[in-house]
Amino acid sequence: MQNLKLLLLISAMSASLMSCGESGTGSAMATVDIIDNAGSIVSVDPSFDALVPAEANIQKLAGGFAFTEGPVWNSGLEHLMFSDLRSNAVHTWDDENGLRTLIQPVFEGESDTESVGSNGLNVDSEGRLLLMEHGNRQVSRVEPGGGERTVLVNSYRGKRLNSPNDSAWHSNGWLYFTDPPYGLAGLEDDPARELDYNGIYRLSPSGEIQLLYRDQTRPNGIAFSPDEKTLYVANSDAENKVWYAYNVVGNGIIGNPQVFYDVNDQNETGAADGMKVDVDGNVFATGPGGVWVFSPDGIHLGTIKPDEVPANVAWGDEGSTLYMTARTGLYRVKLNTRGIIP
Repeated sequence: MQNLKLLLLISAMSASLMSCGESGTGSAMATVDIIDNAGSIVSVDPSFDALVPAEANIQKLAGGFAFTEGPVWNSGLEHLMFSDLRSNAVHTWDDENGLRTLIQPVFEGESDTESVGSNGLNVDSEGRLLLMEHGNRQVSRVEPGGGERTVLVNSYRGKRLNSPNDSAWHSNGWLYFTDPPYGLAGLEDDPARELDYNGIYRLSPSGEIQLLYRDQTRPNGIAFSPDEKTLYVANSDAENKVWYAYNVVGNGIIGNPQVFYDVNDQNETGAADGMKVDVDGNVFATGPGGVWVFSPDGIHLGTIKPDEVPANVAWGDEGSTLYMTARTGLYRVKLNTRGIIP
């Protein structure tokens, strides 16, 4: 169990320079150095300008991480939380305090892979942090007060999960999450793997886990449309770089997956990865070269391209700032649209 009292004490140290200390799985030295115009905006469709200003300033907020992932905004504490997956840490960012460490290490023990920390983060209705953990192969929750960690789920029908990756809330209270093999050194061939598929699951408020789909090769980023009639799931398979759109029916079951957008013809670095949806249903999805912006009917409107290829995004501040975790850096850009913050 993790005790956050000590960690929060550590996080009160200077935000201008911090160590992502060694955990036996890689380390990095992170620094705060806000850089303006750290990227470019590429408009493909005229409607893109209504969402993303042509003169939008992409800011780099901090750098020197090992591999940033899974951002989420905490409205109660008014800060961004994000993972440094390969430095085994969770950090926070806000304009007043800058960069601080919240949890390190996320994973304790020995591992044969460097991607042992948390990947996607989320926040529940009570403001508690949820971790999609690679090394521990579980979904967990950080409790308030003492900060102990509660395991919400780590197996399905008696078999260990692969490595939970990203999650999205449905209004019925179920948490939908993806479980690809990226936390396993040998991926699908790893001897520690117990499930012979990479599933899409949902977890009920009472702790019941339900497998929703098992035939998508590498499910990754996940997000609902505003009306919750569509579930978007990125497929980060290098052999099939697409985003799928699933119909959501009845009590939240998904089916009839259709390719929402295909980027197999793209040569820039990056795969279909994390994503968020704005209030009008436009999809902001990390992919080759940047954050691809799609209309609800699957038209590519344009791309936001920070100086590093992003892996995930989150709405923050009052909802119109898009934060981007991109390899060794943390970025943000102010938009004309906004998203719903969990």
